[in-house]
Amino acid sequence: MKLDLHVHTTASDGSRSPEDVVEAALAARLDVIAITDHDTTVGVADATEAAKDRPIQIIPGIEVSSVHEGREIHVLGYFVDPSATSLVEHEKQGRQVRADRMRAMIARLAEQGVHVDAREVFERAGSSWTTVGRPHLARALVEAGHASSHADAFDRLIGDRHPAYIPASLASPWDAVRVILEADGLPVWAHPPADLLETLLPRFVQSGLRGIEVYRPRNHPELVLRLERRARAHGLFMSGGSDWHGPEGGAELGDFFVTADEVADLIEAGGL
Repeated sequence: MKLDLHVHTTASDGSRSPEDVVEAALAARLDVIAITDHDTTVGVADATEAAKDRPIQIIPGIEVSSVHEGREIHVLGYFVDPSATSLVEHEKQGRQVRADRMRAMIARLAEQGVHVDAREVFERAGSSWTTVGRPHLARALVEAGHASSHADAFDRLIGDRHPAYIPASLASPWDAVRVILEADGLPVWAHPPADLLETLLPRFVQSGLRGIEVYRPRNHPELVLRLERRARAHGLFMSGGSDWHGPEGGAELGDFFVTADEVADLIEAGGL
């Protein structure tokens, strides 16, 4: 069984619709994908409908944004109930926070002589712009000729360590875990920063964290071993996925996947 448990769609900052993501996953012969858009579950229903009566399973998920001491921390929620009050309220709050953040980042870029039209950025996020994010801004920067590619935009202009960057301050990490638990989901720490792993993990576990994202395309084997050890030490599930936003990132859906053996406890806990 081939699984990708970290996939984005146009419901947040991916470049492919939920229906197109399902088609791409089928073409790649993936058996299971988790739709984990940033701070919204809007794309889950469309993906589930597109997968109906076809040889693929959709895990309803979300990637909840949070901030800890100025650093963005993301928590994946698997097998969530999209109609849960906690998720509905989180999405409602996130709409305005993300919009304000994007306008502030565009203003910071302008101070550096890098000008993009805010309307174009929001248009790329769709009619609701519920989860407007940096990938939308990166595409606008490429279109305006300020960057040669999506990766170049992040590397030079809007990455975490650049002056224009502003974290999406939606919740604390512990609140993110709570939001997912209240939606009957399994909270998993997404791409945990290596320098924060030891300091934050005990409090995460105390807050109800159920797993760690261990397997990722860019994770060095030494980091994978370290994450596996920490997961076992704390009795946590292991997860993995491509964090795919679209082919613009240089990879096709299905280039990276995990096996059922690698994430067996997680998918069993979700009833898959």
